[in-house]
Amino acid sequence: MEPAHYFNAEPDVPDARKPLDVVLEGRPVKLTTSSGIFSPDGIDKGTAVLLGEAPDPAGQGHLLDIGCGWGPIALTMALRSPGATVHAVDVNTRSVALTRDNASALGLSNVVAGLPGEVDPELRFATIWSNPPIRIGKQALHELLLTWLPRLAVGGDAWLVVQKNLGADSLQRWLADELGDAFEVARQATSKGFRLLRVTRMR
Repeated sequence: MEPAHYFNAEPDVPDARKPLDVVLEGRPVKLTTSSGIFSPDGIDKGTAVLLGEAPDPAGQGHLLDIGCGWGPIALTMALRSPGATVHAVDVNTRSVALTRDNASALGLSNVVAGLPGEVDPELRFATIWSNPPIRIGKQALHELLLTWLPRLAVGGDAWLVVQKNLGADSLQRWLADELGDAFEVARQATSKGFRLLRVTRMR
């Protein structure tokens, strides 16, 4: 699959759905995947670092997964925080449909999957998790992050996993400069070539 496919609202490859066996929260589950999305064959290395290193998301309120793919981050958030509402967003309509179907397969009624524009602009998020799409280009990535990170609730955290050799350290510096002193940006972990960045809204 060409990387550009999963950036498209409507992937230009057929929707070839197939079963996907993965382990989420220590238990094997049977889900569904397809072509034309990010990491269709399983949990990619960056997402695995995020899921393994980030502390549990907030137990209540609204949580956000930016760029949900077939749903590994959103589903994990929902499993860990059954009392919270998890918003899973992606520009790729196929990813949104898969996340919705996979949440249903796991009986997770607290996952709301949709396009970015379908999220109430007044919502504030207690926790944001993302393996952001670095390969969409710097300008588009910056626009994406500045759309969502300022919507953290006061005291809320965003956890971003970024490959070290794809500019994780420069992104950390840029976020600190751009978000200003109402936010704290820190590197929390380094694992398997990835940085785990934490963005906290202080006020």
